[in-house]
Amino acid sequence: MRIRKAKTSDIKQIQKLINEFAKKEQMLPRSLNDLYESIRDLFVCEADERIKGACALHILWDDLAEIRSLAVSEDSQGTGIGKRLLAACLKEAEQFGVKRVFALTYQSEFFKKMGFSDIDKSKLPQKIWGDCLRCPRFPECDEDAVIREFSRAKPLTCIKSCNSEIEMSGFAEIEMS
Repeated sequence: MRIRKAKTSDIKQIQKLINEFAKKEQMLPRSLNDLYESIRDLFVCEADERIKGACALHILWDDLAEIRSLAVSEDSQGTGIGKRLLAACLKEAEQFGVKRVFALTYQSEFFKKMGFSDIDKSKLPQKIWGDCLRCPRFPECDEDAVIREFSRAKPLTCIKSCNSEIEMSGFAEIEMS
């Protein structure tokens, strides 16, 4: 089992995974177009040539990012995949210099175990005036908002222990001639 950045060949499996939970109203659906356009945001957990989980880090502002579409297949829940995917996104946020990462979720307790705390959605204007206005659930959103501020948060032990399993491609220096 390994955590890595998503590839275009993963997108249909990612969409199927996310939309299975969306059918149960446990998360918002994602279109193929949306997933292809945001492929650079996505991490996946792959095992036996199958996508077992997915999670995205979407940068909204110089100091603010969002965790999106964290989903783990039902047969793999409780195995630590969600924690590893979230840790990969948080590590990437730190590498980008992002200071605050939030999520809108129905699973706030999971995020709180990972160093997040509750926040009022009105304190996230970049999200509200960006994506939320286009959401079919707006303004009656019933998701909880949680946030992790790196300056105040405890270090994640999972980031250290999972580093060897996370392929962080895309941060290599590129020589230009």
